[in-house]
Amino acid sequence: MEKTIAAISTAMSASGIGIVRISGDEAMDVISRIYRSKNGKKNIREVQSHTIHYGFIYDGEDVVDEVLVMIMRGPHTYTGEDTVEIDCHGGVYAMKKVLETVLKNGAVIAEPGEFTKRAFLNGRLDLSQAEAVMDVIQAKNSMALKSSVEQLKGSVQRAVKEIRSRLLYQIAYIESALDDPEHYDLTGYPQELRVIVDKETKEIQDLLKTADDGRMIQEGIKTVILGKPNAGKSSLLNFLVGEDRAIVTEIEGTTRDILEEYISLNGITLRVIDTAGIRETEDVVEKIGVGKAKQMAEDADLILYVVDSSRPLDENDEEIIELLSGRKSIVIYNKTDLEPVVDMEKIKQRTGSPVIPVSVVEETGIRKLEDEIKNMFFQGELSFNDEVYITNARHKAALEEAKESLELVKNSINMGMAEDFFSIDLMNAYESLGRIVGESVGEDLVNEIFSKFCTGK
Repeated sequence: MEKTIAAISTAMSASGIGIVRISGDEAMDVISRIYRSKNGKKNIREVQSHTIHYGFIYDGEDVVDEVLVMIMRGPHTYTGEDTVEIDCHGGVYAMKKVLETVLKNGAVIAEPGEFTKRAFLNGRLDLSQAEAVMDVIQAKNSMALKSSVEQLKGSVQRAVKEIRSRLLYQIAYIESALDDPEHYDLTGYPQELRVIVDKETKEIQDLLKTADDGRMIQEGIKTVILGKPNAGKSSLLNFLVGEDRAIVTEIEGTTRDILEEYISLNGITLRVIDTAGIRETEDVVEKIGVGKAKQMAEDADLILYVVDSSRPLDENDEEIIELLSGRKSIVIYNKTDLEPVVDMEKIKQRTGSPVIPVSVVEETGIRKLEDEIKNMFFQGELSFNDEVYITNARHKAALEEAKESLELVKNSINMGMAEDFFSIDLMNAYESLGRIVGESVGEDLVNEIFSKFCTGK
């Protein structure tokens, strides 16, 4: 029998209410030992499931807190087990005291993610849905939340299980034909299988195509601000963030290290990184900062190239323009409140990037920047009605492995190999996809996934 677990499921900070959750076969025993109704006559063990009861938590004869207790009997609970949730006052000490009382009376402290792990092990959620629980909690914007909720509802599970079901049919057909050749004729089957494998490969490719968008939905668009010293990079960051996060001075080379902030534009999260100004320098520390800036640009989803429109382009700008080659970028035509000396159309032709006139001083141009970023990514909008977005790196890796296995099937068909070779690689693809939903995973991986969850979830 699994131990009955308990944990505080709300944040450990002063708030209106706090929730202590109990789950397991002895959850009702535990709560019956510590709960008393107002008149002392209610037997909490005999109440109906999914009901809430007012009363008090007692430690012996001492009142710990005034509470509401929610009783939920398995299997219709989050974990699939008998579950009790105690709504107590949200003071940190009050929550800890209620939890201590629960632990003294038969429960053990839950490991991080153990409630959701039990939901998975008890068949309430598949592994992709369980991982989506944490994504919902960590969602940084409306798009990330929508995507995570769709995965929690089973969008990834359905897509993967449909592909696995079709692959399993082919595996079973091949195995049956090999075992009973008198009743199954494989003449022409390799050509039929090739059409089927092509279709399933495309299904997997379509899912993989969403992975980059999915990563940016979940983690934010990695946005690197580049420019030569004093072009206004740090001022732009401060304006986007809405507060003075970066030091701004008239002295060139003030920014030497990487400064990172998350901001939200039109429901899209930008992971904005301010970098050192790009220029030739003998200063050892600044040189390291310039190197980091170039390295960040290599890995960026989006580069914001800040041009000081009041200063002519020079060799430093030329170096930055080279860094933009083949990358998504927007030119921030900055300091438009001053007399411009850089031709806007010329810089657009040189970079091949959209140019947005901006004045941080006069606070103009930011709305156009927001619209340009929105149009540049996700085709301007995201729809979760039909398309499934792959936001999890583990899911992406499993899909890539499944695709490779299906490519091997096609190679075997092209080479005229025996049908049992098809079956081996089809099974490998089937098992790779199974890792996404948790049907082909070991205990170590399950433990690793849930160890990243917060305690109480």
